[in-house]
Amino acid sequence: MEKLRPCLQGARVLVTDPVDDLLLEALRAVGAQVDYRPGISRGELLALVPRYEALVVRSRTRVDREVLERAGNLLVVARAGVGLDNVDLEAARERKVRVVNAPGAATQSVAELTIALMIAAARRLRESMELASRGVWKKVVGVELYGKTLAVVGFGRIGRRVAEIARAIGMDIIAYDVVDIRGHAEKLGARVAEDLHSALAEADVVTLHVPLTPDTYHLMSWEEFKAMKRGSILVNTSRGAVVDSEALLWALNEGVVATAALDVLEHEPPATEAEKRLAQHPRVILTTHIGASTVEAQRRVAIETVRRLLEALAEARGCSR
Repeated sequence: MEKLRPCLQGARVLVTDPVDDLLLEALRAVGAQVDYRPGISRGELLALVPRYEALVVRSRTRVDREVLERAGNLLVVARAGVGLDNVDLEAARERKVRVVNAPGAATQSVAELTIALMIAAARRLRESMELASRGVWKKVVGVELYGKTLAVVGFGRIGRRVAEIARAIGMDIIAYDVVDIRGHAEKLGARVAEDLHSALAEADVVTLHVPLTPDTYHLMSWEEFKAMKRGSILVNTSRGAVVDSEALLWALNEGVVATAALDVLEHEPPATEAEKRLAQHPRVILTTHIGASTVEAQRRVAIETVRRLLEALAEARGCSR
């Protein structure tokens, strides 16, 4: 990156969400002028963004068409994380704004949380912990994951890592994706489902690892829950809007889903009546979107994001590497 220093000297970068100090230090090391404003309001962002050539965000800040239209000098948007659903990619393309992210940096951390939530759901840990906190020493009987069938919906980096760990536990893996995953599945000893509903019908546990797109919005809704095996477990560490909260609430109350373990909701914190009821439901384990929130993942995210950001910014400024 030192070779890029002459090109990036004085580049103005706005960072609007909390990031690892490593990212900030790397930007300053090449001479960029960094304005670190985690928690900046929408109004402040719209007022300030015209001054900057690069914008760094995580999940909170929405880089929509309005923001991009205000950002007359913007060359690069960097999402310090995996997904890009909070960036209007079409509007960015129209304005020739490059968009970069760190797709592989959080794989291990999200996979580990997925397995942890799976185990917590199987062993009914929320119920047991709540009893213990009240001084009630009552045994809560769960189930083992060994020998159970896990449907991995979305067989990308994270889905494959989850499948690898689950195989080590002794689970049978069935994988589903809209792209050809036969090669990856064969390497991991997983079976490939012909369609989503057939995977859901066979699984004792369903884990979701798909990006949020128009095609995956409410991917898990009424018909999908009706297709699931009765008494199964649902885990979602991908994007909240992949699951229809009202349909999930119905599935829980009908006993179709025994336990839902969720790291994400469509609105965070819960905003709709269904989401609030899910958060309070005795058979829902809910965490606060912590999939990538480990020291190790955040450092990998910082390293990968800053590398991609600086390369894109140098290219956009017309500098040769």
